[in-house]
Amino acid sequence: MSIEDLLKYFGTNATVGLDETSVQTIRKRYGKNELAKALPVPVWRKLLAQFQELVIWILIIAAIIAGVMGEWVDTVAILAIVVLNAMLGYFQEEKAGRALAALRAMSSPMARVLRSGATSMVPAGDLVPGDIIQLEAGDNVPADSRLIETFGVSAQEASLTGESMPVTKDASIDLAQNTGLADRSNSIFLGTVIASGKARAVVTATGMQSEIGRIAGMLRQDEYEPTPLQRRLAELGRILVVVCLVLVSGIFTIQYSRGGELMETMLVAVSLAVAAVPEGLPAVVTIALALGLQRMVKRNALIRRLPSVETLGSVTVICTDKTGTLTRNEMTVREVWTGDGHYLVSGAGYEPHGEFHLENPRRVVSPHEYPDLLKAITIAAICNSATIVPGQHSRSWQVIGDPTEGALLVMALKAGIDPAAIPRQVKLEIPFDSDRKAMSVILREQDRMVMYSKGAPEVILDKCTKELRQGQVTDLGDDRKREIQLKNSEMASRALRVLAFAYREEPNQHVGQFHETDLVFAGIAGMIDPPRDEVKKAVRECHIAGIRPVMITGDHPATALAIGRELEIATTDGRAVTGLEIDELSDEQLANQVEQIAIFARVSAAHKLRIVKAWKKRGQVVAMTGDGVNDAPAVKAADIGIAMGITGTDVTREAADMVLTDDNFTSIVSAVREGRGIFDNIQKFVHYLLACNAGEVMLMLAAAILGLPLPLLAIQILWINLVTDGLPALALAMEPPERDIMQRKPRPPRETVITWYRGCRILYHGSLICLSAFVGFWWVLNNDPANLDMARSVAFAIMAFSQLAFAMVCRSHRYTLPQLGLFSNYWLFVAFAASGLLQFGVLTIPFAQHVFDIVPVTPQIWLWVIGLSLVPATVIELAKIVFHLVRKIERK
Repeated sequence: MSIEDLLKYFGTNATVGLDETSVQTIRKRYGKNELAKALPVPVWRKLLAQFQELVIWILIIAAIIAGVMGEWVDTVAILAIVVLNAMLGYFQEEKAGRALAALRAMSSPMARVLRSGATSMVPAGDLVPGDIIQLEAGDNVPADSRLIETFGVSAQEASLTGESMPVTKDASIDLAQNTGLADRSNSIFLGTVIASGKARAVVTATGMQSEIGRIAGMLRQDEYEPTPLQRRLAELGRILVVVCLVLVSGIFTIQYSRGGELMETMLVAVSLAVAAVPEGLPAVVTIALALGLQRMVKRNALIRRLPSVETLGSVTVICTDKTGTLTRNEMTVREVWTGDGHYLVSGAGYEPHGEFHLENPRRVVSPHEYPDLLKAITIAAICNSATIVPGQHSRSWQVIGDPTEGALLVMALKAGIDPAAIPRQVKLEIPFDSDRKAMSVILREQDRMVMYSKGAPEVILDKCTKELRQGQVTDLGDDRKREIQLKNSEMASRALRVLAFAYREEPNQHVGQFHETDLVFAGIAGMIDPPRDEVKKAVRECHIAGIRPVMITGDHPATALAIGRELEIATTDGRAVTGLEIDELSDEQLANQVEQIAIFARVSAAHKLRIVKAWKKRGQVVAMTGDGVNDAPAVKAADIGIAMGITGTDVTREAADMVLTDDNFTSIVSAVREGRGIFDNIQKFVHYLLACNAGEVMLMLAAAILGLPLPLLAIQILWINLVTDGLPALALAMEPPERDIMQRKPRPPRETVITWYRGCRILYHGSLICLSAFVGFWWVLNNDPANLDMARSVAFAIMAFSQLAFAMVCRSHRYTLPQLGLFSNYWLFVAFAASGLLQFGVLTIPFAQHVFDIVPVTPQIWLWVIGLSLVPATVIELAKIVFHLVRKIERK
């Protein structure tokens, strides 16, 4: 629409604004200027959500059956574990939610609005379509608006479009109806920032009707999917259901067919079912995740949903935004080229610390010793409308105004030139204009006028007739101009944004107007939004760990490709695929091609969402990082969404599974390491629990099949499970990650917690435990029913102690105890001692002997108990040593 039609449509006036009555009427129609908030989840629903795992329901059913059979000790113990698991999960997720809430802050709390002819400050949430707002450099845009009047306006729209450079805005431009969001130069949008200039605008959309609101609405279209761990535990639960049903039916059939009593046979079957199900598994998994959450908080990674702690360990692809995630979102001058040399500038971001290096020969230099360089820097500092001030965070600085001009100020400060200390009297400023692509200031210096200019190199060069070379002003010929243009093209090919500087003493005047003619060329500077210093190492670690990093950005393809190559995300012959190219592909075509693309540029929120879904369609576990509102839908759709805590928007943080409290990409790699270690530990204690329980089941099955008396009573089985499944399993959850954990490839996305190989090893280890206990039981029983109580006591002791010894060797399936370090997991020794003392107490204290039907064991038999208890762990450790020797011989 034209401005006139637009004002008429909203019933407003550019010089008066709306009156209060109109504001109230319009607000009833459009609502407040705020994004819709999710309804708070009731506490009862949060608690109920902790009971969704199938293993939990297996335990609840087992508790009910035990209660019906009169085994109230079993019932109470199992239900206590179930409730403990639920409370731990609930409190950890609540703690994460409270920490996230502390990060929230309103991005635009107040707005300058014209109503009834008077300008006043009102809460941004009170704005309505039709309001006339006034903006200037540094202001947050409070609502989507069409510009009415602009004076050198540019807007920083990185949070919405991903474009790292400020976008020039012009109220006088008319655009086609289907103009893309990033190219709407006559409009400004909620959540963006005015980088320079002044403007008046009419509000066109608020709240959920704004561009940010539409993106927030997209978040509702993707429900959260279960994490890989949740899926794997559900699969394990289904396997355990089948195993329990088979065991219960098989034992019941065998015993009943032999003439056993119905109730006694049922009790044996239930006791075996209780033995088959690891009652402590859900609680230990929850505690392992909670411990991992605490470690990740120390590494600046806040997990919002507990199962997501492990998900990071499964990640195969990290789709990362560029601006503010891989880069600092702070323009930085990298190179300066003048008549006396080519200089490289160190330091990154707005922190004014760095050095100037002469490129050839390479050495550190002082700009004050090189007049051409000093002149170019001085022009950059004076011909500048920005300011730089210390930020809120330590060692951080903030630019008020255009980031490009801020980068020039930082360069000047690195050179020891403080723009604020330069004595000057500004006579006139010719502001930057999108048509002229240049800016000039005219100063009175002592008794003369001086013009300083900066702008696009081709524009400035056309205005120059002379050049400053080694401190002398010389004529600027066509050959020299071509040489300067070639240097400009060379710097631009490296994705540097290049500006040229020039000056003139006693500039031309005509009818009181100054003209940018006959200037003296002083030099050019190339700048870029630089990568974070530590990101390259993190990307390299991702490659070693088998994780594919992919850049998805709204920035220019050349800039994205340059950063991607510098960080080794893209190869030297790689290319950047744009949003327009993605639009030409169907979802199927995109999924087929996505693995060949490392850089996506000029993409919108919808494109990012399609890319994430394409990777997931390839069967990959996808992490998506981002800070801008335009990242939020893709962050939510990913298997693990990662938001920035400092620079990230509220919408993105709400959509994420994890928030980086330091906005540092390297924290993701640390979190992946923790995630892998956590899943390793989960596999270790699942292996331990199932092998121990398998040993108990095999022992009972072997006795039933051979027609022997039951080696263990139901209460003895429950006690063994409690004393061996609790503390040792929990201690295994605290095992430090193995030293080569980040040198392994990611687990296959569809891999279950128990693979066929691990399942065979569980049965093998369980059979070793069973064999030790069975040998002790059979040896003491000696076919004499009078020895049954002693035989059961021996089997009870061997089963418990062999499982505790087995926990020590479960720390790794490859490394022996000396290789791991005997005391590298201190808590496992504590658990071993505590559980061992409890078991010894039950075997020796008269009251406990009565409760568990134990008879005193003689010293001679104790020697057999100790020896047989150590057999499984010894065999397993010897097998590791043999394996290492074989591998060593093979390598030779």
